[in-house]
Amino acid sequence: MRLSAVSGVGGSKSLPLFAPETGVGLRAKSRSFKRCGEIYRRVHWNNRGKKSIVWRCVSRLENTGLACHSRTVQEDMIGLATVDAINKLLGQKDDFLITLKENIETVISETDNNIVSEIDKKLEELQKDLLRLANSKEDYNDIADEIYRLREERHKALAEEAGKKGSKQRLEDMEKFINE
Repeated sequence: MRLSAVSGVGGSKSLPLFAPETGVGLRAKSRSFKRCGEIYRRVHWNNRGKKSIVWRCVSRLENTGLACHSRTVQEDMIGLATVDAINKLLGQKDDFLITLKENIETVISETDNNIVSEIDKKLEELQKDLLRLANSKEDYNDIADEIYRLREERHKALAEEAGKKGSKQRLEDMEKFINE
């Protein structure tokens, strides 16, 4: 279980499980429990000679002017709930893995594989125009600049395509790791 330090709100620790917003110091007051709006604090409790660690609403520990009827939560119960949540997540990893794989494949396949072939066609046409203009001794600087620009664009497209192949390999590696 992960506890976070909180300064300026009475205790040294608060419970993120019951306080979903994050923040420390002055912002910690916005971390709240749904019933009264206060945070939970970790307390060492001595109840009839039995020592234990519990989490209680700050309004029950200090005079905040709020009457909170939330129960005291044993730290052991929080640990069990956390482990149970993690086990449920791991039990559903097949569904999670399928969704993750579909999402990644969607992102990877969004690129247009025809970009390089379209650029090649444009380059071929421009090179024919360049030869025609050079043979007729006309100005061909604009076409030459366009050819250089398209070559750079083609190079970027090829690099991006190689990156996508690397992403697919990482996806396969992640899938193998999760299946282990």
